[in-house]
Amino acid sequence: MFEGFSQKTIDFMWNLRFNNNKSWFEEHKDEYIRDFQTPMKALGREVYDRISSDFDKHDFVHKVSRIYKDARRVKGGDPYRTNLWFCIERPSEEWTSTPVFWFELAPENWSYGLGYYSAQAKTMAKHRARIDKNTKTFEKLIAPLESQTEFILDGPEYSRKKEAPTPDLTAWYNKKTIALIHAQPNGEELFSRDLVDRIIKGYTFLMPFYDYFITMDSDPDPDKPE
Repeated sequence: MFEGFSQKTIDFMWNLRFNNNKSWFEEHKDEYIRDFQTPMKALGREVYDRISSDFDKHDFVHKVSRIYKDARRVKGGDPYRTNLWFCIERPSEEWTSTPVFWFELAPENWSYGLGYYSAQAKTMAKHRARIDKNTKTFEKLIAPLESQTEFILDGPEYSRKKEAPTPDLTAWYNKKTIALIHAQPNGEELFSRDLVDRIIKGYTFLMPFYDYFITMDSDPDPDKPE
């Protein structure tokens, strides 16, 4: 059961940032396991159990990141991540282009939400085609975002703007990839079990968006002639 992170968690992340080498990490590995990895795994498991029970039709899996960077990508840089995250998603070989729920903890802040790590161009083309075809339906989907303050729309945009059906949909229409995200500085909430309920409440709010995104895979490719 998740009992909260602690100030030791925050201290470990900052210390690793300024001592990102094998000798320091090996000397403090027990701290990593106790203060960082163990509570992250407990949080991920508890959130996953609740979400997969409430939304069992999705066959979700969950994963927790490793602190070790891929040795092929380090190339003389820092060998360890100073952040950890877990994600809840549908099993997929192409996880970077599949919508996922995530929670991430870094030295400065924490964040959670739903989105793509890097959506494929054809996915975003399908997204725009859906907006074009069913503008009112999409406006109904996103309407609850206007009355809440937890999540914001995030993601890089095309440099050459595309004309959306309505001005209010311009941001959604011009994203290269999409995320609905909440981020805030680290503070007392990290040290409490209240974090579990907040994440679950947030994921539940975002589930209609997940259902929208995940079904786009079956849409016809708008760039191919029928």
